[in-house]
Amino acid sequence: MQNFFKLKENGTNVRTEILAGFTTFFAMAYIIMVNPSMLEQAGMPWGAVFLATIIASIIGTLVMGLVANVPYAQAPGMGLNAFFVFTVVFTLGFEWQEALAMVFLCGVINIIITVTKVRKLIIKAIPEGLQNAIGGGIGIFIAYIGLLNAGLLNFGAGVPAMTELNTAALLLTVFGIILTVVLLIKKVKGAIFIGIVVTALVGIPFKVTAIGDTISFTDALSQLPTTFMAAFGKPGLLSLFSDASKIPLVLITIFSFSLSDTFDTIGTFIGTGRQSGIFTDEDMKAMEDSSGFKSKMDKALFADAIATSIGAIFGTSNTTTYVESAAGIGAGGRTGLTSVVVAVLFVLSAFFAPVISAIPAAATAPALIIVGIMMLSAFKEIEWADLSVAIPAFFAGIFMALAYSISYGIGTGFIFYCIVKVAKGEAKEINPVLWVSTILFIINFVLTALPL
Repeated sequence: MQNFFKLKENGTNVRTEILAGFTTFFAMAYIIMVNPSMLEQAGMPWGAVFLATIIASIIGTLVMGLVANVPYAQAPGMGLNAFFVFTVVFTLGFEWQEALAMVFLCGVINIIITVTKVRKLIIKAIPEGLQNAIGGGIGIFIAYIGLLNAGLLNFGAGVPAMTELNTAALLLTVFGIILTVVLLIKKVKGAIFIGIVVTALVGIPFKVTAIGDTISFTDALSQLPTTFMAAFGKPGLLSLFSDASKIPLVLITIFSFSLSDTFDTIGTFIGTGRQSGIFTDEDMKAMEDSSGFKSKMDKALFADAIATSIGAIFGTSNTTTYVESAAGIGAGGRTGLTSVVVAVLFVLSAFFAPVISAIPAAATAPALIIVGIMMLSAFKEIEWADLSVAIPAFFAGIFMALAYSISYGIGTGFIFYCIVKVAKGEAKEINPVLWVSTILFIINFVLTALPL
């Protein structure tokens, strides 16, 4: 194990990697129950999506850990599943089987642009200043997710406001934040994971931590044939392009899926990988080699690319690299062993879903908030006094959280970076790949704004 995952070389050990795996899993375990509940609204059977979610997460995370040897976990993405249900099915009127077919094609596109090194070229084209902004922005985004999950913020008056601390769940969250802060300041090993476990245990007498209701594994398994391979039937891939008048809409939708999926992953890798040293300068230089997948970044991008199509085959929306992986990275995870631990826990969750779902947001939100704070140090490398630097950095970083979208933050950051460079007469300094990416984002923004 030491040699396979190169633990000493990465400055870690088995204990730390296991704790990091548990930390990442519990930070993202909500998707096991939330994703089926979301896709069920589109007419998909809850149990089938429940298992499809777990299977896609296991396969994607194992490939990430065993092939790329990086501590990232994958699962169907929040936001992308909402787009699947409310935009593709409800608004555009596609059948859920056709939506799955689009997700599958999105995965194929991501595989192609990964194999042809396009995604790698995009990463290399992003200036260092914007990369630092994305890193800090991921920190704000993660902390914001934690605040929202815990219910510490509300939008009752149309603007964000702090929620009154008058419920057991909110008070438990505050306890969890304070406990985690104290443990980190005291430099207690496994502080973040200990914070999650202790907070969850404290929540039991207050009924915040409670066993959830779900169907049995056997019942879920009996429903899986409903969604398995449904993407390729009729309705599905066989009907997706049958109406010529809808083909432009189909292509636009697949394009939107792919753009969001691609840049969510790129943002997560840049935001968490550079600062933690998971993707080192040597690894980034290894990306210069155009033959095969030799760097960890190459392999990680490939692992992410294949997960989406695998998820669609079993019956779930886009599977992507989870930004909550930062919680495990913050706990010290540095190798694929962290991912393997997460995958094993996903396997167990198929049989112990009520127990897994008992871990409340009040216990995991403090971990996300604290890890987000830890990541803000990337902002110190940005020259905020220089407006030509600060403006793109604001949109790539801070706007990312305000828009609740990694890809939208990156997209607006690209757009204003190009605007600033052109205004300064430095358009020639913009990498052609960045120009193309920016134009694609503009097209996406325009298309999504048009009446359907």
